[in-house]
Amino acid sequence: MVDRLANSEANTRRISIVENCFGAAGQPLTIPGRVLIGEGVLTKLCRKKPKARQFFLFNDILVYGNIVIQKKKYNKQHIIPLENVTIDSIQDEGDLRNGWLIKTPTKSFAVYAATATEKSEWMNHINKCVSDLLSKSGKTPSNEHAAVWVPDSEATVCMRCQKAKFTPVNRRHHCRKCGFVVCGPCSEKRFLLPSQSSKPVRICDFCYDLLSTGEMTACQSTRSDSYSQSPKSSLNDVSDDDDEEDSSD
Repeated sequence: MVDRLANSEANTRRISIVENCFGAAGQPLTIPGRVLIGEGVLTKLCRKKPKARQFFLFNDILVYGNIVIQKKKYNKQHIIPLENVTIDSIQDEGDLRNGWLIKTPTKSFAVYAATATEKSEWMNHINKCVSDLLSKSGKTPSNEHAAVWVPDSEATVCMRCQKAKFTPVNRRHHCRKCGFVVCGPCSEKRFLLPSQSSKPVRICDFCYDLLSTGEMTACQSTRSDSYSQSPKSSLNDVSDDDDEEDSSD
């Protein structure tokens, strides 16, 4: 089915419409063999609060952006190669329902659909696209993914030293390796994580010690695998490093 659509006029026209909606600021999306599988609005858990984002699933990439005018204009385009994606379902918790994690080596985050049926359709289509891509390339699924950040509201004190209380002066920071909320003194070191940045990024002392000694497996226990187990999360307090272009801490 996908192969038949690849060269169809309808598919070319649909992709062209998406390109036009992102305007000059977006990257070209039309390439030979690319098919637009589906699109829709999902709630993405951004760093400060949940926000509606327009998502487009192609047979090789996942694209999303901010909604300026629905079905007419989007900005802040993000493109994720599907061959690097793994997804995990999130258990319903309070107001957070019908969600799943989108995990990549560069960034991992949670999204929520309006209904359970919509969630199932999105996850099935994403898994099918990833499976087809890996089958054609002969590559193995990615086993590396960035941590999903712990929401600020879940940590009143540093999650490493368990002593430093957070205040407007004593700011929260996030370890880029484990996603924990930590204080400044517990995260003064930087370490190069090539999948996330070309420059050394902030990590906590615990992860720094493990990375420095080569014990990366122990440090790989991240929040993204236990995200849905948090009893404190609510629709208004879950955070993720993204759309505000503010990934400083």
